[in-house]
Amino acid sequence: MQRVSEARVVVAGETVGAIGGGLLVYLGCERGDHGAFARALADRVLEYRMFTDETGRMGKSLVDVGGQLLVVSQFTLAADVTRGRRPDFSPAMAPGDARVLVEVFVASCKERVRVETGVFGADMKVSSVNDGPVTFLLEEPKPTRPGRASS
Repeated sequence: MQRVSEARVVVAGETVGAIGGGLLVYLGCERGDHGAFARALADRVLEYRMFTDETGRMGKSLVDVGGQLLVVSQFTLAADVTRGRRPDFSPAMAPGDARVLVEVFVASCKERVRVETGVFGADMKVSSVNDGPVTFLLEEPKPTRPGRASS
């Protein structure tokens, strides 16, 4: 997710979503993700303190500042890029299931802030002005593999 002063999504030459100040969220779904996780992630995104407070620190959330949210589904975030020179998309959730989770995430966010979206599965042109720049990656904690130390 990126703190932005503006962002927009264009599909086939038409703007389908645009916001002023707020967050641009690229949302990828992996196999095993579920609705409860999508709702919890929505709450975390909306409450994540990445906006400047009166002391100059990142002490305010999107909800605190009355910001807007632009959600863009992006299956490439689920790619395994640990080997070779070509991404492996096997960790990505099947499109039909991913669409449902994106909708759950968006619906949860719409309960609290203004939300715009791209078009699921479309070839989108995304433009934004990153404010800061401030960008964070939020992920569901993955189970520790046997024989591997957790951090």
